[in-house]
Amino acid sequence: MARHEPGKVLLDVALAVAAGGDCLADAGLLRDEPGVYGKVASDPTVSRLFALLGKDPGKAERLVDKARATARARVWSLAGQHAAMSITDPLVIDVDATLVTVHADKQGARPTFKKGYGHHPLCAFADHGQPGTGEPLEMLLRAGNAGSNTAADHISVTRAALAQLPVAASKKILVRADGAGGTQEYVAWLAGKGVQYCVGFKLPDDTASIYHQIPGSAWEPALDAGDEPRDGAWVSEWTGMLDLAGWADGMRVIVRRERPHPGAQLRFDDVDGYRLTAFATNTRQGQLQTLELARRRRARCEDRIRVGKHAGLNEFPLQGFDQNRIWCLIIQLAGELLAWAQMLALAGHEARRREPKRLRLRLLNCPAEIIRSDRRRVLRFKQTHPWAWLLAEALARRHKMPTPR
Repeated sequence: MARHEPGKVLLDVALAVAAGGDCLADAGLLRDEPGVYGKVASDPTVSRLFALLGKDPGKAERLVDKARATARARVWSLAGQHAAMSITDPLVIDVDATLVTVHADKQGARPTFKKGYGHHPLCAFADHGQPGTGEPLEMLLRAGNAGSNTAADHISVTRAALAQLPVAASKKILVRADGAGGTQEYVAWLAGKGVQYCVGFKLPDDTASIYHQIPGSAWEPALDAGDEPRDGAWVSEWTGMLDLAGWADGMRVIVRRERPHPGAQLRFDDVDGYRLTAFATNTRQGQLQTLELARRRRARCEDRIRVGKHAGLNEFPLQGFDQNRIWCLIIQLAGELLAWAQMLALAGHEARRREPKRLRLRLLNCPAEIIRSDRRRVLRFKQTHPWAWLLAEALARRHKMPTPR
């Protein structure tokens, strides 16, 4: 291990995962190109490092997270990312869990609530405001039978996510979660941190009675993705109609009603043929329709998770639970490397929004060779590749940026 810095070894594995790898041995792809990646550790060396870090994963997480936060601050500064964030246009953190199936009896793998078997990590992502963009902030590895609405886990993940940001917690940050985050403990913690929040809210058993007390004039048309009125959907505020004892001060409850799509079966809790869903928020600025639209855009978190499963989150390849905690760091690094490359080198092009699968096909797999000319090393792309020009422009744009000191 004396010949290989642990940080360089982790970075090499993360690069391999970003390029499409899904296990430690895939770092061998980098080993064949020392002119690009330098010296890459052997497979036994990589395995020994993960075994060593797995003995004290908390320390490894603290060190890597500190480096990630430093790099993120630098990248966001260069890219101007979130420089103009405000209370009405906040930086968004999405928190959500996902199930990852494993096909072996690995440590920590348990039966899941969907009758599968595996792990149930809870993740936090920074949303960059458009489809296909975002980056991981935190991933908490949990057993497959971990509770969906465990407030302590949500607090732990959100605290770590906020620590990754180059800005202090304030009303300029919006934390979104689904119904699993709609607990009194989690909402109280978010309110205490001074951030905006938007979490799913479970309506009470007497919802039908409350619904019939709401006048028709209180319902406003919901908006679609293009900010236009959406047929068959309305929103209304129910804050004053609910018993919110025990919840944080200043919390509002906004309800959406809509007709189930054609062919859908009515549920026992549907009222008068309408499906009612609700969310809680402390945001005061903006109309109800705007707040509800921002709430539905939390669905982009599902895209973040799907993208993560193209960058290492599709499985946990190691046997030990603590070693797979280190694998979670690799997943986050891989996702950040891809996101940061797009932010810095592909800004202004539609490739900025490409997901890893397409990015690898069109750019990362571009044939190239290193040649030496006039005591310089030159990276020459194959001119017949249809996207070589974009890759060359991206590298040129990145080289024009100031280098960190």
